[in-house]
Amino acid sequence: MNSELPAMPDAPMKPALNAVNDDADLKNGLLSLDENFGELCIRVCGEVWGKPLISQKTKCLLTIALDVANQSIGPGTPYEVHISMALKQGATVEEIEELLLFTCAYCGFNKAAGAFAKLNEIKAKL
Repeated sequence: MNSELPAMPDAPMKPALNAVNDDADLKNGLLSLDENFGELCIRVCGEVWGKPLISQKTKCLLTIALDVANQSIGPGTPYEVHISMALKQGATVEEIEELLLFTCAYCGFNKAAGAFAKLNEIKAKL
């Protein structure tokens, strides 16, 4: 999966209407893992990301929190992609850091510690 992070824009980026279906790099990354897997992910995730009541930015932040809760933050996991998606949808690094602090209370300090360590690696790439 393509985990290349977007450059920090000078001006706010216009968020995609659907963070899955409208992100060609994400779709290409999923399809490159396995065509059948990629098509399934795009179809299912694209549908739920297309629901209108929760904003794309909020959904991105939720995926990060779920990554922490499930300890899905290491190699081969979508954590870095979810960080990238959140940034593309207008989240700031500071908001992501506050979210990780929030996960300390509800997911556990040890789980959040690994997420902070990985976020620091990601920030170094920005």
